[in-house]
Amino acid sequence: MVVLVTGGSKGIGLAIARAFLDRGDEVVIGARGPSTSLGTGPSTSPGTPRLHAVQADVRRPEDAQKLVNEAVARFGGLDVLVNNAGIGRFANVADMTLDDWHAIIETNLNGVFYCTRAAIPAMRRRGGGFIVNISSLAGKNAFPGGAAYCASKAALNQFSEALMQELRYDNIRVSYVMPGSVATEFGGHQVTAGEAWKLTSEDVAKVVLDLVSHDPRSLPSRVELRPSRPPRKG
Repeated sequence: MVVLVTGGSKGIGLAIARAFLDRGDEVVIGARGPSTSLGTGPSTSPGTPRLHAVQADVRRPEDAQKLVNEAVARFGGLDVLVNNAGIGRFANVADMTLDDWHAIIETNLNGVFYCTRAAIPAMRRRGGGFIVNISSLAGKNAFPGGAAYCASKAALNQFSEALMQELRYDNIRVSYVMPGSVATEFGGHQVTAGEAWKLTSEDVAKVVLDLVSHDPRSLPSRVELRPSRPPRKG
């Protein structure tokens, strides 16, 4: 398979890219940083022939198209798109800057639209494909300080539901994954030793691989993924 992972230079995106590479797939990863800095470790080193890293900002429609074009040019087509790129900036609505609001919506929602719209023709040429959108339980469980982030993920969930119905007869399956607490540096968070109860990026990557491995007759269209034993409240 040829797989495109946005936001693939760290965290969940990097774990997903590694998982596909480890099973023998060809992978394009995109991130806003320079391509020479994308990927760490043996399976995602710059010299890996089945890996192609592209500097791109999914908030720009032309960059989204570039990601798809490079996947097709380098590996001959596109089979799987994982819309993982996302940001989290947290503040109460009264205190949130316009720049932060726009950055969240443009990355977490508009970027998915741009990449998906670019990928559909390439998948149709291949006779089908799979689109996996990485959402969050925040899309259904709102919290103070998360209005922009929660809104972006709630919208992404509904986008995914509609997209799934639009593309099912093109043999393009659509799923979205809603992880709970994940031990990453997302949103500037620093991971501590006391967070071993949280999900890992590899937990999310395993779900993505399981999804695309399902027999084409079946479609797990939504997955909610939670830590099995979070700290007790109270």
